[in-house]
Amino acid sequence: MPRMLDVSDEVRAEIGDEEADRLLVGDDAPRSYDCTSCRTPGDPENDRTSTVLFVGEETAVLAFAHATCIPSQVVSVSEEQLQGAVRSITGDSPASAQDTGAAAPQNVPGGQAVLGITSGLVLIGGELHPALVVEPTAPIARPGSDGPGDDFLPLLIEQGFIPVTDTAELPTLLGGWSVLLAAGQLHAVLQPGAEGGGQVAWWQAHQALSVTDGWRAAVQKTQRVLIYAAPVGSIGQQPREDLLRDALDKAAAAGKLVAAAMPLAGTPGA
Repeated sequence: MPRMLDVSDEVRAEIGDEEADRLLVGDDAPRSYDCTSCRTPGDPENDRTSTVLFVGEETAVLAFAHATCIPSQVVSVSEEQLQGAVRSITGDSPASAQDTGAAAPQNVPGGQAVLGITSGLVLIGGELHPALVVEPTAPIARPGSDGPGDDFLPLLIEQGFIPVTDTAELPTLLGGWSVLLAAGQLHAVLQPGAEGGGQVAWWQAHQALSVTDGWRAAVQKTQRVLIYAAPVGSIGQQPREDLLRDALDKAAAAGKLVAAAMPLAGTPGA
């Protein structure tokens, strides 16, 4: 009997008392699972386990995760994101084998742009932190402006990102933003919706991006992802993490780097 299964009140409200009780007594709970966050095996009879309900416009998928990775929660995502997560979980869609990738045009402050994203580990204070580095492929203009200027960083600062002058300091937590991992793969960076609505995708992967085992282990430990952003041409696609760190250091020294820390999707900000 899976006595260590956690069904939060918000998950219970979505799936109903009957289904929640069936899960708690073991009727519908799995005997084992792959954690939807870190993708390592879990056993609800021996591991504290969270029920995580991904809800799209038309579809809802119940997944399981180590309670040490993420708490039991409801995560609202777009239908496209949810279908991608389902394909990743069921193995119907091959995962990207690379740790870098570019998404299609996304909604970003300033309108539509293509955002490239790179995952890597950043050493701060003797500890490895999971990081994502975001760089657009073209300048981002402020809405309503006529010129070709690049307002990417000022717009992000207005959203709560902090200018980085020293990459040896941890970025502060940005409330309302989060990073969506499903089936151990990266799906999206989420931002607050308009007028207090649910989160919406700021960056969304065409196809779920793989991250290294070390990256997943780091995020399982820290429960946060560091997001660094720089204007087009500041970072580039670096093949090694030491070169990526050098590029971040140079961008920070030039005043072209902002950052924020974000929890996993649905986890309340501090």
